[in-house]
Amino acid sequence: MTSSDAELRLLTEAREWTAQDPDPATAAALLELVRLVEDGDPAARQELEDSFRGTLQFGTAGLRAALGPGPNRMNRVVVRRAAAGLAAFLVDAVAKAADGTRPRAVVGYDARHNSDVFAAETAAIFTAAGIETFMLPSALPTPLLAYAVRALKCDGGVMVTASHNPPQDNGYKVYLGRHAVGAEGDGAQIVAPYDAEIAARISAVGPLESITLAADGWTVLHGSIAADYQRATAALAMPGRFPARDLRIVLTPLHGVGGGTALEVLKAAGFTDVTVVAEQADPDPDFPTVSFPNPEEPGALDLALEAAARLDADLVIANDPDADRAAVAAKDPDTGAWRMLRGDEVGSLLGAHMVARLADGHPDAGAPQVFANSIVSSRLLSRIAAAAGLGHEETLTGFKWISRVPGLAYGYEEALGYCVAPDQVKDKDGISAAVLIAELAATAKAAGKTVFDTLDELYLQHGLHASDQLSIRVADLGLLDAMMNRLRVSPPESFGQSAVEVFTDLAEGSAQLPPTEGLLYITRNLTRVIIRPSGTEPKLKCYLEVILQVGSAAELPAARQAARASLDEVLHDVSEALGL
Repeated sequence: MTSSDAELRLLTEAREWTAQDPDPATAAALLELVRLVEDGDPAARQELEDSFRGTLQFGTAGLRAALGPGPNRMNRVVVRRAAAGLAAFLVDAVAKAADGTRPRAVVGYDARHNSDVFAAETAAIFTAAGIETFMLPSALPTPLLAYAVRALKCDGGVMVTASHNPPQDNGYKVYLGRHAVGAEGDGAQIVAPYDAEIAARISAVGPLESITLAADGWTVLHGSIAADYQRATAALAMPGRFPARDLRIVLTPLHGVGGGTALEVLKAAGFTDVTVVAEQADPDPDFPTVSFPNPEEPGALDLALEAAARLDADLVIANDPDADRAAVAAKDPDTGAWRMLRGDEVGSLLGAHMVARLADGHPDAGAPQVFANSIVSSRLLSRIAAAAGLGHEETLTGFKWISRVPGLAYGYEEALGYCVAPDQVKDKDGISAAVLIAELAATAKAAGKTVFDTLDELYLQHGLHASDQLSIRVADLGLLDAMMNRLRVSPPESFGQSAVEVFTDLAEGSAQLPPTEGLLYITRNLTRVIIRPSGTEPKLKCYLEVILQVGSAAELPAARQAARASLDEVLHDVSEALGL
């Protein structure tokens, strides 16, 4: 096929798309793109090619992509087909599991562009398919949707969100209930093989005009569902055991939908000295004050840190735009400067606090209790759990795996995700985590300490665990395979002058972990390196951790310097092994 033939075919496909597109905005945008291509605009040609380069694939993360026309973008055509396929899956799954039971589903959405439209059309398609459908009453956090799946005993849930992605993106996150997946995954995100089964149903959907949308018939939930979540989340606090509430908090939702809910929950839990960053308080799909609405990104917390310094606050808590993650910053007593804690640091602090909560007075204190974290997260949680006589499991990355650990009492992953109440929300929840973070920080303050002092106590007991990451973004996904193959063909013999003693190709799987693309190395001095492609971005991600035993508090400053030097040396060795 000549280039002119290929272009003619592309333009024809684009015009056919506009003829079926129910959204006049995306149809008009596509026609304008066609006009620019016909005028010889190379950027428009590239954009059009990418928009029609295959079909957006449904996986364990559901759907997530840039908004726009075409099968490789998030738009009403793609969402209608996804909703129809998911509806067919739910109807069949419930029919097999509970004959005669009408399927139930709940749909939520954030404040991103078109989220409300995608949610409304999903509800209309579910209803037309015979599913009893509920819709959250407004743009609300993802954890509230996950809570509603369980609270309403639903068989499925959809949250229209792109979480902390750039403003041009949107997504479609799917949860399944007991009738669809059994008790172990009730209310959790999908995992294999359900993703493939749903994807097959989506592929089997006929022409767009064959999808029926009900004019009405679904239930828009009363605001009481949000009140129920707030009440249950605030009730996680244990004022009888941890009475301290003297804590000045600066809170930012980063222009997302979590601000109002988080503020109400913190106040109901007794934390009344909370200041919301005014410039970022209201939902705004354009995220005007941040270059990237992810609290992990440099600069995202600048306004919150400025407010904290001005107000002489004790703590900064930031939620990402759909509030399923939480970031924490505090003033480091060693430097006097505010800094954000790493996800592993917060995960370990919460783990130690969960141990204290479970020690006595907890209603489930006698039940099996298991802590869990993703394989790329710090090993400190496993030592905390072992010292407390609790079980511990490592899982693949993602809360779709962490939330399925039997007997889970607490789970986290280093990417700022924490699950402190798995019976309530079987997913990461940045708002419930905020309550317990405030509780542990206020408890430390009442004892004349900071969260950094609490971390130091953990390091003295279990060893200084220091971590870092290296992310390599690529333009060509083929480069990721090339780098992974390079490591398999020429495996590194050491990192940081310590010989590799354990090498695990995670793609082979094990009794503990399903197969996943990644390589794990542990050296003689317990340095750990994990290298894996990102599941959501064109990146190769490298996770590093070193462990140093510390005899006394006086040795900690030198140990921190030594750990940093070791990490820098390992970073150099990893880069060299990758051919960078």
